[in-house]
Amino acid sequence: MDTFLIRALQLILSLSILVVLHEFGHFAFARLFRVRVDKFYMFFNPNFSLIRAKRINGVWQFRFFAANVPANERPKQDANGKELLNEKGKPVMEPIPLNELSEGDWRKYPDNTEWGIGWLPLGGYCKIAGMIDESMDSTQLAAEPQTWEYRAKPVWQRLPIIIGGVLVNFILAMVIYAGVLFTWGQEYLPFSQAKYGLQFSETLQKNGLKNGDIILTVDGKPVEQRAELVEALLIDGKQQLRVKRQHEELDITLPKDLAQSVLAAEEMNFVSVRFPFVVAEVSAGSPAEEAKLQANDSVVGINGSSLFLFQDIAQALDAAKGKTIRLDYVRSGKLQHTKIAVSENGKLGVGVKQAFDFFPTKRITYSFVEAIPAGINLGWETLASYVKQLKLVFSKEGAKQLGGFGSIGKMFPQTWDWQIFWSMTALLSVILAFMNFLPIPALDGGHVIFLLYEMVTGRKPSDKFMEYAQSAGMFILFGLLIFANGNDIFKALFK
Repeated sequence: MDTFLIRALQLILSLSILVVLHEFGHFAFARLFRVRVDKFYMFFNPNFSLIRAKRINGVWQFRFFAANVPANERPKQDANGKELLNEKGKPVMEPIPLNELSEGDWRKYPDNTEWGIGWLPLGGYCKIAGMIDESMDSTQLAAEPQTWEYRAKPVWQRLPIIIGGVLVNFILAMVIYAGVLFTWGQEYLPFSQAKYGLQFSETLQKNGLKNGDIILTVDGKPVEQRAELVEALLIDGKQQLRVKRQHEELDITLPKDLAQSVLAAEEMNFVSVRFPFVVAEVSAGSPAEEAKLQANDSVVGINGSSLFLFQDIAQALDAAKGKTIRLDYVRSGKLQHTKIAVSENGKLGVGVKQAFDFFPTKRITYSFVEAIPAGINLGWETLASYVKQLKLVFSKEGAKQLGGFGSIGKMFPQTWDWQIFWSMTALLSVILAFMNFLPIPALDGGHVIFLLYEMVTGRKPSDKFMEYAQSAGMFILFGLLIFANGNDIFKALFK
């Protein structure tokens, strides 16, 4: 539960930062061009809000845990006082004149933005006056365009308002990357320092690689770290490997459909560095505590078999789930033995030291000036890599790997780590920027397409067409949201 809460908090904080700044990009350009912004909310607020605030006559007014302000509309009546109905039999609504609203009614002051925090932490929104968005405010759009509305502005002003959120997200990613590089630099474990070689997934082993091999080149180009290898093989589709196996070098050709095979097998640990099994900490109440294991104990054997590498021991423990085994370990240079029960999930209840603790790493540091172009470059590289990864989604195997909030949450570490948090936030900022720029109605990219159409043809799509397009876009987005989160639920329940 603690792990779940830590990951959930990291996810909520990261998305809150990204969504608020994304919406602020829309807000800033809207106000720059003197367009009213009706509401600015962090999180969604169906029916009520945690906090609502608005500046009225120079004084801030606040409402806590209060129902939302109702829409400024009422049924329209004919000369005989009878309500008018539209073609669907629903009442025709009209704005309520401001002079008919009481002084305490926030709707009387539409020129000031209502700020708030909703109770549903799945995003946020910036409601811009005169814009067809997810609010579908048809009453406002039925009236004649006003000078302070989005729809009354020329295309060259509406376009920056639309792309402002994407622009802020991408710039934010580069700023965060620069900050991460300046603060922590870059550190990785070169393959050349992997004394015991690499551990490969079953798919890679079936295609010629063996645990303990060290990859030297991919298509003739040297690779130093895991990230380079994963991108080269799974994203770029490179096939030619040169590996070092004990005292000889071999050439291996991988199949063209390697990425699909890996996705179909759902192999999360594609390749890793092999390292010794050395206890870092012992969990309270665990089998390891009962067996009196201590930090810095080195496991060297199970049931008489000589094993000392983490990956080999993990496989042996997985095969001994729920059983009692003989564990050989070294403490202070002396070989010792103990009987220990393996849990039903194949664990001993210990944390282990990682590969970085055993092998020399390569560290690159950046000055403040150096970090700026490095952060910009890393932002572009991340965007390019993400775009190339999308081709994997458009396959049967890739579609099954689509995930929602649960999958995103698992990308964060189980313990709070600011370096990883900010790196993940930068990555999500790039993803949010790109996804919002897709040409789907209801997304920023969809609005951009309609604006470009207007620029080229000189004709503006009708409000009715935009309403239908917005509805279709929302339908697509909700479908994708349900599918992605449904995948998470399916995996949690049945895998």
